[in-house]
Amino acid sequence: MNILLINHYAGTLELGMEFRPYYLAKEWVSMGHNVTIIAASFSHLRRQNPEVISGFQEEMIDGIRYVWIKTPTYEGNGLGRIKNMFFFLKGLSSKVKYLANTYKPDVVIASSTYPNDNYFARKISKIANAKYIWEVNDLWPLSPMELGGMSRFHPFIMFLKRGELFAYKNIDAAVSLLPNTEEYMKSQGLGNNKWHYIPNGIVVEDWQNKVEVSKGYSDVFDKLHSQGKTIIGYTGGHAISNSLNTIIDAAKMMEDSHKSIHFVFIGDGQEKQNLIKQAAGLNNITFLAPVSKGQIPSILELMDILIITWNKSAIYRFGISPNKIFDYMMSQKPIIHATDAPNKFVDVADCGIAIEPQNSLQIVDAINELKLKSPAELEIMGRNGKKYILANHDYKVLAANFINIINNI
Repeated sequence: MNILLINHYAGTLELGMEFRPYYLAKEWVSMGHNVTIIAASFSHLRRQNPEVISGFQEEMIDGIRYVWIKTPTYEGNGLGRIKNMFFFLKGLSSKVKYLANTYKPDVVIASSTYPNDNYFARKISKIANAKYIWEVNDLWPLSPMELGGMSRFHPFIMFLKRGELFAYKNIDAAVSLLPNTEEYMKSQGLGNNKWHYIPNGIVVEDWQNKVEVSKGYSDVFDKLHSQGKTIIGYTGGHAISNSLNTIIDAAKMMEDSHKSIHFVFIGDGQEKQNLIKQAAGLNNITFLAPVSKGQIPSILELMDILIITWNKSAIYRFGISPNKIFDYMMSQKPIIHATDAPNKFVDVADCGIAIEPQNSLQIVDAINELKLKSPAELEIMGRNGKKYILANHDYKVLAANFINIINNI
């Protein structure tokens, strides 16, 4: 089968996230399919971006054909990012016939965060007589409205809404990363029996062939453990949405009364410097630079309890599918997860404690509860998390499920 996947932000192991398109494509290639990914030359999500000279450039990476559309650089979520989107869509629109006739797809998958690549995914599918799927990563324009406070009458939101309604009307199937979106999608025009759920996942080989962390990192953890510290670890983005300020507030509450607790933040983001300022004077928090994805399994092994926090938001009523918590669960560590989403993985898998978001006192209580458990009880929690992930979130299984959806359209 020839699979054409359009994802503006698609990355690779070397370039950085988004990783889902790469992982699915890698499994599809191993199953004998030909996969072409159309992506923008610049994305704020990647550690580095490909060197793209021409407006439209091919590259083979790990058996996957990447086609890079040249787009301008930008910072943040302002006009620069919107300009980048329009350059990508313009480049895509100019190559519709070329993509259909050159790669002869049997299925076209629109998969960018925003829905407007669907116009061109459908055109390509029509020319190639291919099936047409929208993989819905995020509910745009609902997410920027509810998370960013944008008006439904904002021109950009109205632009996104047209793309969303067009897609639901015309697709052969919707593949949602979130478990509770079916009724919403139907209310926007999705037909019956067209909704499917395939969450994010993990690559088992990443954990079998883990990359050791550099000595600078291991020295930090060795020193803390030699001092008898229980390390509460966080890895990932340092953005407002990650609600890391609530962890710092919890650290302030615990500094004097819980001398054995130490928090370690690993990662980067727009809020990192603000968080460092908020934590100034605290002796129970360490901030470290981000590590490569390959080092995540090794860095998580050095921690004792893992934590993931989010802000309150109505958007989470549709469920969650965070890569971070899947990595946490694979590490076999007990987890504290602050979320108001209905699908609480730590509860379902019995691998930690779910608490309400933006509640520092509940973070303190959860840490105390886990500290009271025996090593054997914590080990069982950890095993539960890994067992659940292997059964439900292995990319080999997810990729095969996706192919089954394609075959049954």
